[in-house]
Amino acid sequence: MKVVVGLGNPGREYEHTRHNVGFQVTAELARRHGASRPRLRFDAEIAEVSLGSQKLLLVRPQTFMNASGRSVRQLVDFYQLPLSDLLVVCDDLNLDVARLRLRPSGSAGGQKGLVDIIRHLGTEEFSRLRLGIGRPPGKMRGTDYVLARFPAEEAKDIEHAVLEAADGAEIWAERGLDAAMNRVNAPSDEPE
Repeated sequence: MKVVVGLGNPGREYEHTRHNVGFQVTAELARRHGASRPRLRFDAEIAEVSLGSQKLLLVRPQTFMNASGRSVRQLVDFYQLPLSDLLVVCDDLNLDVARLRLRPSGSAGGQKGLVDIIRHLGTEEFSRLRLGIGRPPGKMRGTDYVLARFPAEEAKDIEHAVLEAADGAEIWAERGLDAAMNRVNAPSDEPE
């Protein structure tokens, strides 16, 4: 079994905001594969799909972004999940809008959901797929920026990036991290 955790904030007022792109990716995977009706467990909405012979859990923590680690920890403990079978999908202020980056581990880079997951798991050694949302303009506060919706000129790019991220998650689940990184990071990857 593999687990894809999409980060975001629960509630209608947060739908389609920059901070909720992780939720959008798991929703796309659920749509593509005819997911079971989500159930509430581990402080999350969880749906199940099949990719060939692979079982995939799609997880949307309902704890709000900054407390995502509590939900992920419960899930990892219950399923005794090796962290190599966990993929976290989230927004990233440090990437250009709609840019994707998949990594096997690393720091949170300021992303508060990742900060909390790292704190709860006690390690940075889990895969994360980041979807770029760009930096706030001018003196706009980061909090206001991530909780805002995408403007029309960015919406199409984000829709495309969500589809690409879902493709990357499928490749990760079916063929492994290296194959997924080759697909997701290949177009215009920059050295870190």
